[in-house]
Amino acid sequence: MPALFTPMNVVKINPADNVAVALKPIVSGEEIQIGGRVFTAKDNIGMGHKVAAAEIKSGEEAVKYGFPIGRASADISVGEHVHTHNVKTGLSGGEDYFYAPRFNAPAHRPSGAFKGFRRENGKVGVRNEIWVIPTVGCVNSVGSILAEKARRLARGSIGGVYGFTHPYGCSQLGDDHKNTQKALSGLIHHPNAGAVLVLGLGCEKNHIAGMKEMLGHGDTDRVKFLNCQDFEDEIAEGLSLLEKLAAYAGKFTREDVPMSALTVGLKCGGSDGFSGITANPLLGVFSDRLTAEGGTAILTEVPEMFGAETILLNRCADKSVFDKAVSMINGFKEYFIQNNQPVYENPSPGNKAGGITTLEDKSLGCTQKA
Repeated sequence: MPALFTPMNVVKINPADNVAVALKPIVSGEEIQIGGRVFTAKDNIGMGHKVAAAEIKSGEEAVKYGFPIGRASADISVGEHVHTHNVKTGLSGGEDYFYAPRFNAPAHRPSGAFKGFRRENGKVGVRNEIWVIPTVGCVNSVGSILAEKARRLARGSIGGVYGFTHPYGCSQLGDDHKNTQKALSGLIHHPNAGAVLVLGLGCEKNHIAGMKEMLGHGDTDRVKFLNCQDFEDEIAEGLSLLEKLAAYAGKFTREDVPMSALTVGLKCGGSDGFSGITANPLLGVFSDRLTAEGGTAILTEVPEMFGAETILLNRCADKSVFDKAVSMINGFKEYFIQNNQPVYENPSPGNKAGGITTLEDKSLGCTQKA
């Protein structure tokens, strides 16, 4: 009985592409079908790797997602493996960009809501936890002991008690010291923490008084401070403070909150040849929906925009946002150049093993998230 269908072994993402992505390992001599056209694989091609779907002459662009991912360093015939041995990046230094808006707002849908914890300062968390945050790595062990002993306080709406360890805060100077304070301040102010115990030692560079100055006016019910060297038994004192913090955090309950109050960070997911055709595009649809309702999606890792930046730039809301984005991208490239580093050093060996050939290839998959 004849098969009802022939399983696809490759996918061509965009009609303009001259490469296709292998959905499973392909052996040399295997037939490949794209849009009714059948041709033969000339190499063994790993899952997630690319196969030429058209002739690509040396110096011509290899195209994936409808955008260039590099230039052929040799003639590539249909059915050949397309990878680092025959395609090189087209990236160099900073570029001139022109704002050409190209985006459509998602179709109107009823505004959504989520169950969040609204804080007294108006911010909204998706969790309600108690955090122990050391000002210096020297008290990491004390923080961990306190968090472990206070786990019993996770009841009612309190989702857990957690210690955040880090190796910083001692003998740092200049920007290193300021960046540590900024990072810790961001955690202390984070709305997912219903209450926070800030734990100091007493002799550190990043002392509690300095952290209070960085934090600005705070909520003394939500954030409490413990300087370990001021107490004979810092564990007992810490547990006493955590009891008070739990009484405060336990007052918060989930309520319906509009999507405009939601901020979502888009994390690096470990890129391979499938990143741009599986989870990332789904996140992109979510990001569009979220931002259309006034929420925020945070896309970081600027070097993983290189080669795909025009997609993002053309989605900037207006010219002023575009100018800031160009400054960010070219500034990052200039940082590489000033430190005698190639702009296109990415992708990693593991990325390449998964089918990513150039930074453009990686970036076009990464930016699908936004």
